[in-house]
Amino acid sequence: MKASPAEVNSTALGQSLQRQIRYCLSRDHLDRTALYQALALSVKEQLMDDWRKTRSSNMSYQRKRVAYLSLEFLMGRSLGNALLNLDLDEDCRQALTAYSVELEQLQQQEHDAGLGNGGLGRLAACFLDSCATLELPVVGYGIRYRYGMFAQSFADGYQQEHPDSWLSDGNPWEIRTPHHDLLVPFFGRVESYVDGDGQQRIQWLDTEKVKATAYDMPVPGYRNGRVNTLRLWSAKATDEFNLSQFNQGSYAESVAAKNLAEQITMVLYPNDASENGKELRLRQQYFLCSASLQDLINGYIGRFGNDLSDFASHNVIQLNDTHPAISVAEMMRLLLDEHHLSWSKAWQITSTTMAYTNHTLLPEALERWPVRLFEQMLPRHLQIIYEINARFLEQVAQRWPGETERLTRMSIIEEGADPQIRMAYLAIVGSFSVNGVAQLHSRLLTEGLFADFYQLQPHKFNNKTNGVTPRRWLAHCNPRLAALLNKRIGADWVADLGRLTCLNSQTEDADLISHWHEVKQANKAALIDLVATRTGVEFDATMLFDVQVKRFHEYKRQLLNALHIIHLYQRILEGDTEGMTPRCVLIGGKAAPGYAMAKQVIKLINNVAYMVNYNPLMKPYLRCALLPDYNVSAMEIICPAADLSEQISTAGKEASGTGNMKFMMNGAITIGTYDGANIEILEEVGEDNFFLFGLTAAEIAALQPHYQPQHYIDSSSALTQVMQLLESGHFNLHEPGIFDDIIAAIKSPTDPWMVAADFDSYRQAQARAGQAYRDTKHWTQMSIRNSAASGRFSSDVTIGNYQQQIWQVADHHQRHVAKEA
Repeated sequence: MKASPAEVNSTALGQSLQRQIRYCLSRDHLDRTALYQALALSVKEQLMDDWRKTRSSNMSYQRKRVAYLSLEFLMGRSLGNALLNLDLDEDCRQALTAYSVELEQLQQQEHDAGLGNGGLGRLAACFLDSCATLELPVVGYGIRYRYGMFAQSFADGYQQEHPDSWLSDGNPWEIRTPHHDLLVPFFGRVESYVDGDGQQRIQWLDTEKVKATAYDMPVPGYRNGRVNTLRLWSAKATDEFNLSQFNQGSYAESVAAKNLAEQITMVLYPNDASENGKELRLRQQYFLCSASLQDLINGYIGRFGNDLSDFASHNVIQLNDTHPAISVAEMMRLLLDEHHLSWSKAWQITSTTMAYTNHTLLPEALERWPVRLFEQMLPRHLQIIYEINARFLEQVAQRWPGETERLTRMSIIEEGADPQIRMAYLAIVGSFSVNGVAQLHSRLLTEGLFADFYQLQPHKFNNKTNGVTPRRWLAHCNPRLAALLNKRIGADWVADLGRLTCLNSQTEDADLISHWHEVKQANKAALIDLVATRTGVEFDATMLFDVQVKRFHEYKRQLLNALHIIHLYQRILEGDTEGMTPRCVLIGGKAAPGYAMAKQVIKLINNVAYMVNYNPLMKPYLRCALLPDYNVSAMEIICPAADLSEQISTAGKEASGTGNMKFMMNGAITIGTYDGANIEILEEVGEDNFFLFGLTAAEIAALQPHYQPQHYIDSSSALTQVMQLLESGHFNLHEPGIFDDIIAAIKSPTDPWMVAADFDSYRQAQARAGQAYRDTKHWTQMSIRNSAASGRFSSDVTIGNYQQQIWQVADHHQRHVAKEA
C-alpha cells in the first residue's frame, strides 16, 4: 500500500500518521503490520501531552496516590480502546482513506498483550480504565512478560501449548523509562550490626541483584484528558555477560547469569509443579513487589524528602489477590533496613498503606511457600515474617487466652514436616482493608476461610463487588448495540452505565424490540465467521447460541455442560426431538499446563463435538465447537453474539465472575447457579429473566459429608443414559479408557464439584431456556431487561466504592486543599 500525498490528511492524527511513516518507519510501501505500527504510534502521540500532565499532577501529590499491584493485566488490544476513549474513531477512519485500508483490518494486526491469564487480569485492566475515567491518581504495577499465558491449539482433541510471542513485532504502546530502573536483590545472607547511633540493625549481604527495567503504557480515561500509567517491569542482568569467560570460549557460561535473571519475566505463570517452577514463581512475585515499592518510596522521597513518617497518608497500595502479598514483608525490609525506621514506625506505615483483595474461595488457591525456599531466596524476609507472626500471635493470645488450636490455625507459619508460609494470612495481618469481590464471596470469607481473622478484626473486612468497563465491553466490542442505545437514550451511558435503566420503560416498544433482535443477529453472523475460521464448524444464526467461555477448572464445571451436550445428542439419536430448540454450543478456554483433569475435560468436549458435528442427524438441532486460543479479542466477538450465558460453577466456589457481567451487559440471559456475582445479577434482573438451577452453597456444605452421586445417577433416567453412553466408550472408540478418570470423578462420593447432584436441575433449566428462546419477542425483551439492569456491574461503580471506602483519594484532596487554605 503506497502512502498518498500529504494534502489528503488534514487532521492532527492524519498528519501524525504521515510523520510516523516517513520518519519513524522510513517506508514508502507499507504492509498492514507496518501501517498498524505507524497508526498506533500516531494515536499514542495524541495523548502524550495529557499523559505528561497527568504524571506531573500525580508526582505533585496533590491527592493521595494509589498503586495497584497485580501479577496480571490482561489488557487485550489497545488501539480500539484508545480511539474510543480519545474520541478519535472518525479521525482515524478519515486518515486511513489515504491508504485504502479499513480500520478493522489494521486492528487485526495488533497482538493481544500477553500479560494475564483470565478473569483476574482482565478485571485489573477494567479497573485501570475506570480509575482513569473517574480521574483517580492510580498507577498499575505489573510484569512485562515476554511470553504470555500460551497460544492454544488442539491435536487429536488434546490441548497443545505454544509460546505466545506477543512482543514479536514490538509494542508501540509502551515507552521505555530507564530513569525508573531499580535493583532487586535475591539470595545472600543476613547479618546484624550496630549503627552509629548504637541501634542494632540488620543488613542483607552478598545478594544476587537483578535489574528491574521500567516500561510504561498509557491508560486513557474516557474523553476527560486524564491518562494514567501502567508500569511494567522487565528483568535484566546487571551485566550483559562475562567478557572474560566469553574470551576464553566459555560462551554458554558467559551469559548464564543474564539468562537466569531474564527468566524471571520470560513467561507468565511458570508451571509450579516442579521445585524449579515454584522458585521461579516466587521470584516473579518478589521481583514485582520489590521494584514497585522501591519506585513508590523513591517518588515520595523526591517530593517530600527522606522523612517517611507521612507516607501512608499519601499512598495506598492495593494488592490484587495473594500474589503480591510479599509486599508486606518487603515494605518492612525497606523501611527497617534501607531507611532505618523503628519496627513500630515501619509497621504503622506498612499496615496503614496496604489493602488486600481476595479473589478465591478455594483453599488450595491461597498461596503457601515453603519456609526452606524463603530461607534460601529471601532470608531477610523470612526473619521479618517470623517477627510479624510472633507479634500477631501475641494479639491473638491476648484475645483468646489458652486457645492453642486457634493460635495454630491463625499462624502465618503452618508448622509441619515442611513448614509453609501462608501468604494470604500475611496479607490480612499487614493490611488495613481486606475485601472480597461479591456479596456471597465476602460473607463466605468471613464465615469460613478467614473467620478467625474476622472475629479478631471485623473492621478490616468489606465487600467490593467486581465490575467490568462499559467502554471495552459494550461501546467498543458491540458498536451496533452502542449505536442503538445512543439513538434511544443518548450517549451518556458510556460513562454512566446506570442510565441503561431507561430501557425498562421501552420493553414493549415494537421498534426497539425489532432493532435489538436485528443487532443480535448481525453480531451472531460475526461469531459464525470466527467459529468457522477457527474450527470449521458452521453455526446457524437462527439457533440458540449457548456460550461458556472461561478458564478451564473443575469448579467452573465445563464437564456439566459436556454432559448436557451428550444428553441432547442421545435424545436426537433416539428421535426424541419434539419441542427441542436447536442450539449451537460454544465453549472456550485454556487449561493450565499442569492441570491434568482440566485437560482431560477439553479432550472429552472435543471428542463429543466431533461426534455431534459429523453426524447428519444432529445438524438441524445441535452444533458444538470448542474454540481454540480463547482470548480477549475473541471475547469481544463472542460476547455481543451470545444468547445464553453459562455461569454454572459449583455454588460457593466462584468468587465473583466477570464474564457473567459482560454477557449480561450485551443482552445475554444467564443460566447459572446461586454463586458469586450471579446472585447480584439475579437480584437486579429478577427471576423471570434468569435461569437459576442447582444446590446453594449451604445445601452443598450440608450434603458433602454423605454425598452419594450414584443415587443421583440412578434417580435420573437422563443422567443414567448419559453415563452409560460415556462409560461404553462411545466417544473414545479408538482410545479405550481415556475418560476413566472423568467417570470416576463424577461417581466419587468425595467429588467437591457435585456434578451429578446438579445435573437434573441444570438439564431442566436448559429446557426452560430452550422453550423461552422459541418466543422471539419475549426472549428479546428478556435480553433488553438484562442490559438495562447491568449498571450495577460497571467497574466505574466498583472503583467508586474502592475510592470512597478504602482509598479515600477525594477526602485526602479535600483535606489537602483545606490545609493549604
